[in-house]
Amino acid sequence: MEKIRRASHAGSWYTDNSKKLAEELDGWLRASGLSKSPDVRGVIAPHAGYSYSGRAAAYAFGNIDPTNISRIFLLGPSHHYYTPKCALSTATIYQTPVGDLPIDLEVIEELKATGKFELMDMHVDEAEHSMEMHLPYLAKVFEGYSVKVVPILVGALSEDSEAMYGRLLAKYVDDPKNFFSVSSDFCHWGSRFNYMHYDKKHGAIYKSIEALDHMGMDIIETGDPEAFKKYLQEYDNTICGRHPISVFLHMLKHNSTKIKIKFLRYEQSSQCKLMRDSSVSYASAAAKVDA
Repeated sequence: MEKIRRASHAGSWYTDNSKKLAEELDGWLRASGLSKSPDVRGVIAPHAGYSYSGRAAAYAFGNIDPTNISRIFLLGPSHHYYTPKCALSTATIYQTPVGDLPIDLEVIEELKATGKFELMDMHVDEAEHSMEMHLPYLAKVFEGYSVKVVPILVGALSEDSEAMYGRLLAKYVDDPKNFFSVSSDFCHWGSRFNYMHYDKKHGAIYKSIEALDHMGMDIIETGDPEAFKKYLQEYDNTICGRHPISVFLHMLKHNSTKIKIKFLRYEQSSQCKLMRDSSVSYASAAAKVDA
């Protein structure tokens, strides 16, 4: 029986008008000027409302060549629901205004059988925006292609759990038919986020935020999950997808295909100049087979 996860954030975080949404996505993808590459096997992309991060996200999704991909693993952080594990969707279809994406029930069963995952009920699934914000882009890029999704909500994992899930999922990276869409925004700065790290040597506050984010992005590009963990412990940068990114780094460490992450775009929702200002940063990356 079909179990549909509605596009619960359409009409608020992005337009629910399918024609308008398709035009927006097409426009941003075109503006990124990126060429599609079959070597791109994954992305890290933001998940804010499209008026904030839609343009930045195109720099991740614009790289995708849909020709040989038949399955997309979605890894998103949990914003409202606490779990120390990863959770699987119980839906059979994820809806978007620009086309629906069927869930790969076979892989869901396979993951369920490991005993390491919990299931999220539909209420939790629909309340979460981190994976949903990737769906319209994926539906657009894979338009006309047969593709299924494997949504994985990544909870507040311990370091050991991140490594365990990374090892468990690593085998899927070696199959070139699989693709990975990792959802994360970067620094959430300001008193409303309880985070106001400011290193004056960089000048304005927004320059300090940029330096901090770029330090994290550079470490992610090295592919070293331990170095990323150390960076987070030292600076406590409010990267909301820290756990999905860490799991992805562990996956790339334990698979046999050499894949390198490269960041292609960085933006901030606004430029913080005063201590009462606030902003969220958005970074987009492609994970590419490294010949």
